[in-house]
Order: sequence, then C-alpha cells, then structure tokens
Amino acid sequence: MGSSRHMVVLSYFVFLFLAALPGIRAVHYVVINKAGNSTGGARFTNEIRIPNCRHVLIMATDFILMRIFRQNIPTDRKPVENVSLVIENIDGDGVAYTSNDEIHVSADYIGSYSGDVKRELTGVLYHEMTHIWQWNGDCQAPRELVEGIADFVRLKANRAPTHWVKPGEGDRWDQGDDVTARLLDYCNCLRNGLIAELNKKMRSGYSDNFFVELLGKTVDQLWTDYKAKYGN
Repeated sequence: MGSSRHMVVLSYFVFLFLAALPGIRAVHYVVINKAGNSTGGARFTNEIRIPNCRHVLIMATDFILMRIFRQNIPTDRKPVENVSLVIENIDGDGVAYTSNDEIHVSADYIGSYSGDVKRELTGVLYHEMTHIWQWNGDCQAPRELVEGIADFVRLKANRAPTHWVKPGEGDRWDQGDDVTARLLDYCNCLRNGLIAELNKKMRSGYSDNFFVELLGKTVDQLWTDYKAKYGN
C-alpha cells in the first residue's frame, strides 16, 4: 500500500515537472526514411527504427534547452514548432546537415558505419538538434564556433565517438568541431553555465569579446591556458 501511494505521489510530481516545461512538448517531430531498400535504408529500418529516432529527438531537445542552454522561459528559445528528420541519399561524403528545422542524414553513412550505428546516430542527432535550437549571432558567429557548440552538446551527452581529439589537442581555438568543443568544455569548467550565457549573447550578434565579458580573458588567452593545462 505504501509503495503504491509513493508511486502516485511520484507520478504527480513528474506531471508537475513536465507541466513546468512549456513549449518543449509542443514540438512536432517527424521521421522519414526516404532511402527505401538501400543498404542504409534497410539498416535504419532494422537496427534503428523510426520510433526510437523520434524519442532521441525529444530527449535531445529537453537536454539542450534545459541542461545546456538553460532556457526555462519559452521566449528565450527559438520559435520551433516542427522538426523533421530525413534519412536519404546525400551527394558527397557528408554525414548530416540541418536546414530550416530539417535534419538530413546520409543513408550511405548509416549503411557503411562499422560499429554501434544506433549509438553513433544518436550522437549525430544531438549535434544536429543543437543547430535547430542554438542562436548563431544572426549569422555573424564563426561557423567553427557554432559547430563547436554542437559538438560540446554531444560531448556532455556522453555521445562523443572514440576518434575525437583528446583534451588539449588541436592547433587553434576556432578549428571547429571536437577541437573547439574540448576548449568550450574547459571554459565551462571555469564558469559553470558558460555555454548557456554564450548562447544567450549570440541571439542577435557575435563578438570574440563575449569571452572577455564572461571569463575575463580573450579567447586566444583561454586557448593558451587550455593548451598549457594539458602540456601542449
């Protein structure tokens, strides 16, 4: 009896918690497999499946908005109502890209990936969902920083692949992707919540001086300190 009562109370508080996240659950997610019976399309159908991907998109949204960007107020967020994920054949050797709230993932990549493809795609989707929700300085922010923030999210979600650079590696702070993500992780340790504050500043513009305003040092000095910490 006591256990049942506790379960009812827990369910009630879970309901209250979800009700306190206005806007997140209202997003409509659609997943489409356009790759048909191709190797990648068939592997997606058999090993990943549409319901699982939709669940990942929902979980990624919650993680990005609440844990990383800390956007508890709906007006702080981008006004996204619909998100589509399309599995299809993409020209070239790209893995995925996002445009107009649509994520496109290469079926060839899914078909040829050697390893846990479900885990890999989850990491890719956390990265791409970040592009859906992040501010990019009204297109003024360096592309490498935008990509670095997306990989930072993937890193904090424990979805970083083994081939990423190790902490301290890389040639420059704006090298992008995993290199910039590692620097941002270092900076976030200096000021907890830094990425949320940086993203907020990037809503309507961008300046390298944002790092000075938030951490008291230029981004170049932060890069030097970061490299020194790891003996590089």
